[in-house]
Amino acid sequence: MRKIFAVPQASTNYNIAIVILRLVAGIAMMQHGWGKIQNPLGWMGDDSNIPAVLQALAAVSEFFGGLFVALGLLTPLAAFGVLCTMAYATYKHAILNGDPFVGRPSYELALIYFSIMLLVLLAGAGKFSIDNVLFGRRK
Repeated sequence: MRKIFAVPQASTNYNIAIVILRLVAGIAMMQHGWGKIQNPLGWMGDDSNIPAVLQALAAVSEFFGGLFVALGLLTPLAAFGVLCTMAYATYKHAILNGDPFVGRPSYELALIYFSIMLLVLLAGAGKFSIDNVLFGRRK
């Protein structure tokens, strides 16, 4: 377990950049999830064909995943949850709806969040994170 959440050794520039990225993306993701977490089983409306349990998973991953990414707490797990949600959002907008990359609606934002969460998942939370305090640094 310690191996999964331990923070990799990195430069000061990396640690500053990753904490800024985590804070901005995490707080923004929380804002996207805030309205959903208010009605987690039905935020897509009564006419949605998405099961309530999947709506709840998306609401939880956006709000709490965003919070945990911002804090750097269980970061790989939190980033993975948001990444999965954004993968489906990208698929829904790009493939199912045929939305353009940029426009209104589009799949641009979902793909950007997907990319950010992939980076955080692979690169780690950095020195300025709760993961670093709890699990230490990778050797």
